[in-house]
Amino acid sequence: MKINWYPGHMKKTKELLKKNLKLIDIVFELLDARIPISSKNPEIDKIIGNKPRIVILNKADLSNKDINTKWIEYFNSKNIPIVLTNAANNKGIDKIIKKSNEIMKDRIEALRKKGIKNKPIRSMIVGIPNVGKSTLINALAGKKRAKTGNKPGVTKGKQWIKLRGNLELLDTPGILWPKFDDERVGLNLAFTGAIKDEIIDTETLALRLIERLIEISPEKLENRYNVEISDKTGLQVLDDIAVKRGCIVSGGEVDYTRVAHLILDEFRKGIIGKITLEEPNQIEGTF
Repeated sequence: MKINWYPGHMKKTKELLKKNLKLIDIVFELLDARIPISSKNPEIDKIIGNKPRIVILNKADLSNKDINTKWIEYFNSKNIPIVLTNAANNKGIDKIIKKSNEIMKDRIEALRKKGIKNKPIRSMIVGIPNVGKSTLINALAGKKRAKTGNKPGVTKGKQWIKLRGNLELLDTPGILWPKFDDERVGLNLAFTGAIKDEIIDTETLALRLIERLIEISPEKLENRYNVEISDKTGLQVLDDIAVKRGCIVSGGEVDYTRVAHLILDEFRKGIIGKITLEEPNQIEGTF
């Protein structure tokens, strides 16, 4: 599957990030807890440089708890502050505020000595589309301030938003890189909905997801769909799921479009189970 998606506003966002970074005290790098490697934009480190940052693994409620622990240990070993969140349910939000104030403690004290009190900590949140940025912003603000949507790229433009805990936020749209040299990265992004379904073959995508789940979590497929996995190909399992769920058209043929949407939707909502597609031991090179 070839995936190439780089809307024009993403290029503008990259330029916006560079332009406004001098206004920022701390960067929130938002990743998807299910795919921390694939959801990291490799250009972000170059853009933010040595700015203080907090890595936020969002949608942690959808990911494997044991692997979440491995990711916490990994980032701690790199001395990178990390917080796990489920922004939709406001979980982990207070930890972000607390950690931000801890990291900015020296700056706050230096300003206090100059007679400057309660100056907001200015932050920027960066992340790929559909990783939950708008939901996180609304949770940090304590009310609905940013537009949200279930399609990637719904947040556009520049907004300064007042947050809780003496924080201000420069919101930016999510950005992806122009192409995916690693097909596995592109697939992971597509599996989780970071790439619009309209530009990919959803039937093939669902099949590839089934093949991946057979590899890492076969028991979850068996439990959710009451199918036998052993010694079967991904297509055979997909066909079995279609039969179990009544995704059949006249003549007894499988309705692949219908079963594909069902499987992708249930994976993205965590209905199949709490599944993480990437672990720290899969990191290649720098991260």
